[in-house]
Amino acid sequence: MASKKVSKKKSSTKKAAVKKAAVKKAAKKAPAKKAAKKSAKKAAPKKAAKKTPPKKAPAKKVAKKAPAKKAPPKPAPKKAAKKTAAKPAQKAALAGVPVKPVIEKAISAAKKAVKKAVKKVTDLVETAVTTPGLEVGATAPAFSLSDQNGSTVSSADLAGKPYVLYFYPKDDTPGCTREACDFRDDYHTFQSAGIAVLGVSPDSTKSHAGFAEKYSLPFPLLADPDKVLSSAYGAWGKKQNYGKEYMGIIRSTFVVGKDGRVAAVYRGVKVDGHVAKVLARALEGAA
Repeated sequence: MASKKVSKKKSSTKKAAVKKAAVKKAAKKAPAKKAAKKSAKKAAPKKAAKKTPPKKAPAKKVAKKAPAKKAPPKPAPKKAAKKTAAKPAQKAALAGVPVKPVIEKAISAAKKAVKKAVKKVTDLVETAVTTPGLEVGATAPAFSLSDQNGSTVSSADLAGKPYVLYFYPKDDTPGCTREACDFRDDYHTFQSAGIAVLGVSPDSTKSHAGFAEKYSLPFPLLADPDKVLSSAYGAWGKKQNYGKEYMGIIRSTFVVGKDGRVAAVYRGVKVDGHVAKVLARALEGAA
């Protein structure tokens, strides 16, 4: 019996010791858990602090975009330029004057000014400084030149017949075209009276062909590229324009009689009304 009691006491003491050990272990684990919780709490703010910077980034983008919206007002000077151009018309409208008649009047005045300037230049070009040429009564120089068709025309072929020889600067230019067309329009009258008409310029036969075809010119156009015939008649020489001298063809016309002598001389020709004068003089000589 005594041995049984001793064994019971021993087992109870063992159980008590085991309980104490369990309590101690639990006591040791509790601070560790508390420390883990505290460390977790301390770590949490750090993570939040790391995440907060990205939230501020959109604010920077908005700040960059804000000045870009103010850029468009730059085209303002163009509008100002358009307004300044429209001021004359606006003034006319404010003054109670219709805008269209004002513009038409300005255009008309400009056209008149241009026409006047062109006439002045033409007159200056036709006023030439030349070496003395052929005079009335002089023997007409002999010649042999090719026309627009490549045919040779010579003074020998015209012996005993009256003819008109007119010198002009260049094919298909305004003044030269008008002069050629005037001779064309009166050509039938010249032809009926037995008077030949010949045009002469330094242009090539090819240029003459195009000019004659374009304006239906029925008379020969002689090519004088070396200015041999033009020089012989005094139609090649110094010309003056705005104080400047240069060499060129001086618009001239010569009427040659049946006797082969110069019957009339026209230098520094003005195209308007010129052919009518030449026709009248040529008809007198042919009568």
